[in-house]
Amino acid sequence: MFTNFDIDYFIFGIMPYIALTVLIVGCIARYERDPFTWKSSSSQLLRRKQLILGSVLFHVGILTVFFGHLAGLFTPVWILDTLGIPYALKQWMAVIIGGIAGVIALIGATILLHRRLTDPRIRRHSSFADIGILGLIWLQLLIGIGTIFLTLQHMDGAEMVRFMTWSQSVVLLNLNAWAMVVDVHWLYKAHIFLGLLITLLFPFTRLVHMVSAPIRYLWRPGYQVVRSRRQTPLPARNEGAK
Repeated sequence: MFTNFDIDYFIFGIMPYIALTVLIVGCIARYERDPFTWKSSSSQLLRRKQLILGSVLFHVGILTVFFGHLAGLFTPVWILDTLGIPYALKQWMAVIIGGIAGVIALIGATILLHRRLTDPRIRRHSSFADIGILGLIWLQLLIGIGTIFLTLQHMDGAEMVRFMTWSQSVVLLNLNAWAMVVDVHWLYKAHIFLGLLITLLFPFTRLVHMVSAPIRYLWRPGYQVVRSRRQTPLPARNEGAK
């Protein structure tokens, strides 16, 4: 039964479904069970200037990389063909935009990691998960930048289409999708593996605050969103009371 089982089949055929299941179920369970841990646990009172610089660079870069990957991997290939967008052009855009954003995010992550590891006070208040997940993201960004040099060796877009087809086949529950990327360079495999690992760990780290961004602040400035331990709701306030 397991004669043909190998690590490629596990990473590209099974792990995506494990990671997505843990991501969804884990986030729901954490929010329902421990809502007060659903936060970024900021240490902004310590070395604030370094935090702001690192945080801005990291978030701008990582969000660009994330949404770039999301659009790049899950845009159906037929849309590119219909719009007449050459695969090589899309690959150049990915290399240039993704490369710049990746470097910016890596610089920001390096600043944040340095701050968390070298300041005794911040280190004392950092959990293993805080440092570990930041370290994994730093490594993922480094490997992602490394894959750019591989990509520059084949700018016809063939490898890009292969990864797009694999990603979309996984979503469509094609159990043979793993075979599409089994022979790619090991650096690409490491990049995919770390991405799935970070997805798997997402619900158990401070990264969960990403899915509850306080966008309501955009139209209600000056308000602070809090969660109360109160079991019963407060009585309605009488606006006309003196």
